[in-house]
Amino acid sequence: MEQRSKSPSIEYIVLIALLSSIVALGTDIMLPALTTIGEELGAPNPNAVHYIVTVFFLGFGLGQFVVGPLSDSFGRKPVVYGGFLLFVLGCAFSIFLESWTAMLVGRALQGLGASARIVTIALVRDEYEGRPMARIMSIVFSVFILVPMIAPAIGQVLINLGGWRLTFVGLALFAITLALWFGIRQPETLANAHRRPFRLRNIAAGYKEAASNRVCFGYTLSAGLIFGAFTGYLGTAQKIFQEIFEVGDLFALYFGIAAASIGIASLINAKLVLRMGMFALSLGAIAVVAIVSIGFLVLLIGQDGVPSIELFVAWLLCVFFCMGIVFANLNALAMEPMGHMAGLAAAFVGAVSTFISLPFASAIGNAFNGTVFPLVIAFAVLATASAITVIWTEGGLRRRR
Repeated sequence: MEQRSKSPSIEYIVLIALLSSIVALGTDIMLPALTTIGEELGAPNPNAVHYIVTVFFLGFGLGQFVVGPLSDSFGRKPVVYGGFLLFVLGCAFSIFLESWTAMLVGRALQGLGASARIVTIALVRDEYEGRPMARIMSIVFSVFILVPMIAPAIGQVLINLGGWRLTFVGLALFAITLALWFGIRQPETLANAHRRPFRLRNIAAGYKEAASNRVCFGYTLSAGLIFGAFTGYLGTAQKIFQEIFEVGDLFALYFGIAAASIGIASLINAKLVLRMGMFALSLGAIAVVAIVSIGFLVLLIGQDGVPSIELFVAWLLCVFFCMGIVFANLNALAMEPMGHMAGLAAAFVGAVSTFISLPFASAIGNAFNGTVFPLVIAFAVLATASAITVIWTEGGLRRRR
């Protein structure tokens, strides 16, 4: 497919960023209310509230296996429409139904619908590749990161106005508005001549090809490991800040500060990636996460796992800055050899990395014990494993061409 040489428009960047943000908004906007939701709907135990996040990602992972091949066969736009419709239906479950089980079903439906955001990666890959794609994804990510910076604050406002159910009303309205904008302004990027027939044999063969490609599979595995720690943070952040550090409604502020670090890193990555390359930046950033987390663990031993909030935020800022460099680059690296089936490959990368992350995220949530030990240990161990995986993927420490 012929690749674009011109720079993308500001509207294109913002639209892709907002389409990508449906996942962040869907997880972060109700974080201030996780404990309240669990208490009102009868969660089996206090730590179970993390399932409001992890079940969303379970649906997100399952959906990607389907939306990728569908978008390769029927085009990018129809799949986005269908995903956003499912997302709105899931919001309706969460708004109107009254049980813990119904909440989890609604969250799973929201995750299934949000899986359509993976099509945006294929949409960009249709027109860009390699380092230019990584640069665009970094810019997109830096715009997108504004959402997790402000989403908990928006959620807190909505909760104060009308309770936690109002957060799901806000999510539904956002999805409907964004789908209309996308339909009016974004043209279809997959020409009929490049569409793949929707046959189970072809889909299975495509997933087999992605899984057997060392570059695609290796970077997908690496992303899943490091994403497991990050997802674990999302499920426990509210309890850490409000129960350990007792920040109350200031939780949204602290959460936003950490998210800002990711956005700043994404902007820097967009400038550095053309010069240094995705491999060097990714491996370096993952290694820093591992080293800093191991060092932080040593400090925590002498503080019974409860540091000062200033020290904890300093660690978060460092780790999340590195995560901002890692996220866009690992996805672009995994997609690099798969341009001939970008939609299916995006589905494979997104779904498999999500499923790899979920057991780790669940373990972090269930291990919460009134200290930050479980979270910091997870970042130290999973970042080390992710760095080793990157080295294995490249066949050793060497400079990539």
